Amino acid sequence: MKPLDLILQRIERLGRTTLESVSGVGTFGILFGQALALVMRRPFRVQLFFKQMEFIGNKSLGVVILTGMFTGMVLTFQTYRSLRDFGSESIVGGLVAVAMVRELGPVLTALMVNARAGSAIAAELGTMRVTEQIDALFALAVNPVQYLVTPRVLAGFIMVPMLTAVSDMTGIVGGYLVGVILLGVDPGIYFAKVIDFVSLSDIVQGTVKAATFGTILAQVAAYKGYYTSGGAEGVGRATTEAVVVSAVLILFSDYLITVFWQS
Repeated sequence: MKPLDLILQRIERLGRTTLESVSGVGTFGILFGQALALVMRRPFRVQLFFKQMEFIGNKSLGVVILTGMFTGMVLTFQTYRSLRDFGSESIVGGLVAVAMVRELGPVLTALMVNARAGSAIAAELGTMRVTEQIDALFALAVNPVQYLVTPRVLAGFIMVPMLTAVSDMTGIVGGYLVGVILLGVDPGIYFAKVIDFVSLSDIVQGTVKAATFGTILAQVAAYKGYYTSGGAEGVGRATTEAVVVSAVLILFSDYLITVFWQS
């Protein structure tokens, strides 16, 4: 192959990839807009909404509690060792609480829910697509976006902040178990520093992040599953892409929200 032909081939490949990416972003935005627009349109599928709340929230509770608990315990060990060198080990409770409420609680909760519920959403909708069940909804005059996407996105928006609150509390409790019982920090001082260090702004920031992350992971999973193609292999590919893309967007949006909040 001539060098010029090789260059033209690579330019063509780059252009094709760019167009596909732009088209994908546009399709993603259109699907998200449709899902939001259909929230207040009849028929209100309340039963589906509560089913998704139970699936995303209640069934993720165990892994969220374990994640928050062990994160708080490890964080207490790490910060206590550093603070002890400066004689400031009494503030370990406040530092653990701030870290959990601002960053670790929302991010780790979203990543765990994404791994458990996001992958399942993508696989479920992907299977429905390749087996033509979504086409059957069209034939039955049921809007598939309202039936499949809207309840999941709304449930993610509501349940991830609730799970984050649980993660924050269990992280603080885990820090208490390590700091007070194992390391000998005074229990009264521990909780006093938690109250002193954590402000309303920290709680609001963590809640905003969690709601954003929940919307992202549910929407990305629904999008990847809804537009799956290629049979069983396509379902597996869509599930993997949903988890990876959601995780990257969660971390990226975490950075954006943090910068915006601190500016």
